[in-house]
Amino acid sequence: MLITRDLVKRYGPQLALDGVSLDIGRGEFFGLLGPNGAGKSTFMSLVAGLRPPDAGSLTLDGVAVTTADPSTRTALGLVPQSIALFEDLSAEQNLRVFGELYGLRGALLRERIDEALEAVQLADRRRDQVKKFSGGMQRRLNLVVSLLHRPKLLLCDEPTVGIDPQSRNAIFDFLEARNREGLTIIYSTHYMEEATRLCSRIGIIDHGRIHALGTLEELLTRLPFADEIAFPATPFTAEFAARLAEHGELTTADGEHLFRSRPEFKTSAFYALAEECQLPARLFVTRRPTLEALFLHLTGRTLRE
Repeated sequence: MLITRDLVKRYGPQLALDGVSLDIGRGEFFGLLGPNGAGKSTFMSLVAGLRPPDAGSLTLDGVAVTTADPSTRTALGLVPQSIALFEDLSAEQNLRVFGELYGLRGALLRERIDEALEAVQLADRRRDQVKKFSGGMQRRLNLVVSLLHRPKLLLCDEPTVGIDPQSRNAIFDFLEARNREGLTIIYSTHYMEEATRLCSRIGIIDHGRIHALGTLEELLTRLPFADEIAFPATPFTAEFAARLAEHGELTTADGEHLFRSRPEFKTSAFYALAEECQLPARLFVTRRPTLEALFLHLTGRTLRE
């Protein structure tokens, strides 16, 4: 559906994208995960044809994307980070304006408007001004505005910023349903839990570069450890912790030790050492590594910095 090759974008001396190459398959739910300022929104604007790259190329459904020819934009929908609605118009009027911009008219437009409002549970508020809506309601309306013309590719640029958990979950459910119907989605976020839940494949981006790319399972194999094991930081476990430090990474915070073993130090060896130190197995909790741990390993900083 989308092919990008060696994309470069500068804003003056700042390098926003540094040679980004991606292949997004049809029907894929692809996540672009990185902190604020990583280059996510710049990437979205280039795919949408709103800005030209300084170098590189983009192809959407077999057609080159350029700012000079906006025809490719009919094949995509864009949910921008900042809500793009007319606040003094009603929900229904907003949908009509955007639908007509895409060439929808008459009975088809009315049908699409009704479907959109029902889909995001705003049918009973269709005649209310958007400025009277909560942030979550505005986000949900902004989402369906982008889908009125039935695009092949949907770009979601951090679409859940500043909304409540209930609205966020409703957006997740809606996007997952559209993806099951075959819609290709590129979803940018700095929340690892969003990428973990939604995306079949994830690209970790920072300083305009893709640092890792793959499914969640593939990405986690990039870590130098397989599991994290947590246990209380007490005088009772001090000797054990000191001996573990020889076999991996040990950190301590908020009264808890967190151990990440080297690949050669097996779990069986861990529990053999615990038994030797007369520590019961119930003290230990094994955790799956997270995307945030991988991001820190690859870039040296956390996702939310």
